[in-house]
Amino acid sequence: MLPDLARDEISRYARHLIIPSVGVEGQRKLKAARVLIVGAGGLGSPVALYLAAAGVGHIGLVDFDVVDVTNLQRQILHGTKDIGRSKLESARDTIADINPHVELTTYETALTSNNALDIIRQYDLVVDGTDNFPTRYLVNDACVLLGKPNVYGSIFRFEGQASVFSAKDGPCYRCLFPEPPPPGTVPSCAEGGVLGVLPGLIGTIQATEAIKLIIGIGDPLVGRLLLVDALAAQFRSVNVRKNPACPACGTREITELIDYDQFCGIPQAAAAMSAAGEMPEITPIELAERLRAGDVDLIDVREQNEWDFARIPGARLIPMGEFPEASSELDRNRDIVVQCRSGMRSGKVLRQLQAAGFTRVWNLAGGILRWSDEVDPSVPKY
Repeated sequence: MLPDLARDEISRYARHLIIPSVGVEGQRKLKAARVLIVGAGGLGSPVALYLAAAGVGHIGLVDFDVVDVTNLQRQILHGTKDIGRSKLESARDTIADINPHVELTTYETALTSNNALDIIRQYDLVVDGTDNFPTRYLVNDACVLLGKPNVYGSIFRFEGQASVFSAKDGPCYRCLFPEPPPPGTVPSCAEGGVLGVLPGLIGTIQATEAIKLIIGIGDPLVGRLLLVDALAAQFRSVNVRKNPACPACGTREITELIDYDQFCGIPQAAAAMSAAGEMPEITPIELAERLRAGDVDLIDVREQNEWDFARIPGARLIPMGEFPEASSELDRNRDIVVQCRSGMRSGKVLRQLQAAGFTRVWNLAGGILRWSDEVDPSVPKY
């Protein structure tokens, strides 16, 4: 039985109530709905804001991060006053201010194979606001196993995607991408960047799809992948068919969850790359001593725009895209350290150098971020 609307809710949702396809019954469906949002970051922010404003009665929010100054360019759930706070605490305050009628349940934990099913089964649908492949595949597999719609979104630089997976008779994420990419092959938003308004575009689309599913109106993005190009101001969609051979929703080979934390997009990825084989590393403090002695060449493999606002004195810029051609310019008889923002891209370049026969090469552990923490805080972190 759908819950009734209180008098002040009728006033609050008046612009919904006068839409014939929404009306009182649609608003009551929203009030009765339980939606889980995975991630309180760039995508989760607009999703949470708009679902709360729309009157979704119960919102669950999963996140275990704290607000960082670099988040504020796009994560509009949080403000400058929230830097250093738990994202869930910040989100709770913001959502309560937007709509005190919304019940919020927070899960300050990473979503894992151990807890995903228990958390997700309590909700009608899931909105995936994650920024990494391990959690994305985990959410997909859990939604398929539980029969829950999965409102998907992803962003990178100026482009985004959105779809509805795991709906009745529709495809799942694995129908489109059967397996996660190998470690280090796809940069995260932290490495590649993202236009601040893009999560707003994609997140708002995700919120729209969630509302359509709850009320039962319109034509949801089931079997369609919406592609957004912000630079060209173009929206187009491609059809995605359910794959009979899909191990999740087709053959049903996947009967339990596993964790994909060896894949890219999360902090453990650099460690996984190192564990995959011998990767010589040097700490920032050790590098500082070697630079003072002048007995090492430091190669920065980031892009020119990153170099322009943050660099380690004494480094030489050779962007990653210019390898392996540029390797011929390096002195094989000198010790060489490669560095990037966090150690991911430089780790890939180090592998290329090793494959080319270089033996005196090291990766700067933690990249320029760790250099700023341990050696020179005047170097900006980003």
